[in-house]
Amino acid sequence: MPTLILVRHGRSTANTAGLLAGWTPGVALDERGTAQAAALPGRLDGLPIAEVVTSPLQRCRETVGPLLDSRPELTAHTDERVGECHYGDWSGRKLAELKDEPLMEVVQAHPSAAAFPGGESMRAMQTRAAEAVREWNARVERDHGADAVYLMCSHGDIIKSLVAEALGLHLDLFQRISVEPCSVTAIRYTRLRPFLVRLGDTGDFASLAPREEQEGGDAPVGGGAGAP
Repeated sequence: MPTLILVRHGRSTANTAGLLAGWTPGVALDERGTAQAAALPGRLDGLPIAEVVTSPLQRCRETVGPLLDSRPELTAHTDERVGECHYGDWSGRKLAELKDEPLMEVVQAHPSAAAFPGGESMRAMQTRAAEAVREWNARVERDHGADAVYLMCSHGDIIKSLVAEALGLHLDLFQRISVEPCSVTAIRYTRLRPFLVRLGDTGDFASLAPREEQEGGDAPVGGGAGAP
């Protein structure tokens, strides 16, 4: 079965503003995110990519833009199932305000029971994304062979949930996974089991350095802004 390259979108204006974007329209890459997207073709140079699948949201489409420009033989297939979690009434709100919501404790510690008001549950988010991957695996294998490689550009919580599913982890453990903006995660699927061969690879270790203001123990909902 194929190898899936999962790319989280580059840093967005919502990331730097500390907002939970969700499906809010008009959320673009910021200056750093644009530079991250521009560097992506070089990072993937030499990798035979059979297909490109992307979330319909602007920040993902902008992230794969330079890659598509560098490989005119590729076109992007849009799949809403790998779009961001539908955060409902939380969309567009500041994360600093949301941390005091009682639901946030559930999102952090028991996400399989978390459902966003006016939105969807995290369990439904994982289910639709995993279903999309299974269908794309079959399609890519049919059209390009069992050893094909394809790329999917999506969002932090989506990618974390797909990694958890590939590792056989309960969704309640997915907050232990971190994927920074424009990071590359690779999962090689086989007939019996998937193998996680890259996780959140940016080629940059700046995020590992101590920060003046240390983060707390909570996972950044939506994925966070990455290294400063």
